[in-house]
Amino acid sequence: MTSTPVRRPAGRRAGVGEPGGWWAFAFIAPAVLGLAALYLWPFLSTVIKSFQDVPAFGPATFVGLGNYTELLGDPEFWKAFGNSALYTAIILLGIPLAVVLAALIEQVGRGRAVYRVLFFLPVVTLPVAIGMVWRFIYNGDFGLLNTVLSWFGVEGRFWVADPRYTIWAFGAVGIWMSLGINMIILGAGLQAIPKDLYEASALDGAGRVRQFRHITVPLLTPSIFFVTILSVIAALQMFDLIFVMLRGVNNTALADSKTIVYLFYEKAFVQFHQGYGAAIAVVLLIVIMIATALQFRLQRSWVFYG
Repeated sequence: MTSTPVRRPAGRRAGVGEPGGWWAFAFIAPAVLGLAALYLWPFLSTVIKSFQDVPAFGPATFVGLGNYTELLGDPEFWKAFGNSALYTAIILLGIPLAVVLAALIEQVGRGRAVYRVLFFLPVVTLPVAIGMVWRFIYNGDFGLLNTVLSWFGVEGRFWVADPRYTIWAFGAVGIWMSLGINMIILGAGLQAIPKDLYEASALDGAGRVRQFRHITVPLLTPSIFFVTILSVIAALQMFDLIFVMLRGVNNTALADSKTIVYLFYEKAFVQFHQGYGAAIAVVLLIVIMIATALQFRLQRSWVFYG
């Protein structure tokens, strides 16, 4: 007498206790273990340390909300927070520029790929290399920028040695660095807009400017929203430029030009106040989460999903 195999209902997948059910877990285990080791455990460790006083040597001691209380009353933190907020606002000003440039490149008949590659080069260039080049350009004594300004009779400035200009100088470099990836994303959004809309509007007498305002920009708002999310997160995490461009002998602008991430690096890895540094990291995470949630909330009023 032969036994009839038990068949599962159609559409039902194998469970953990059924034959073949463990294979799914075996295949995803390397990815899960990698994420847990490289992301989940460091995150939990940082949160735990934010409630402790962790000296360079010796055991850690629990201090509760002491690090957060010290952080919220620290003028240096609020200065760094203001610098990060200003840098983020400057980076957001580069998004309209990316929209215009992406739209112009779409109108180019030949050489479109060349323009995209040229704008994308800063994205694949090491940030340290970019910081070193721009540090030379911004040099107040013999920099290229001041040399060009002198040709027009404009007096140069010490762009990375005067705290009045450092964040703005970083913002200009940040816009230049982000144009490439922003234009690629926006270019993909432009190609998804039906050409029939432009042809119909042209028959109604609409010029290029009106088409850009009433067709291109509204239908591109989902891509603009996505670029905005990425830009805000990247700007709040800015560290490379300030580390490379401001690290020098007796740079008077460093004290007033720190960002949140640079302050975290200084407290945790220079002064070895790891508990305080962990609290800065957790606060930065909360700020990014609030900024992202706020953007998702506000996008309902200006993003058009046609």
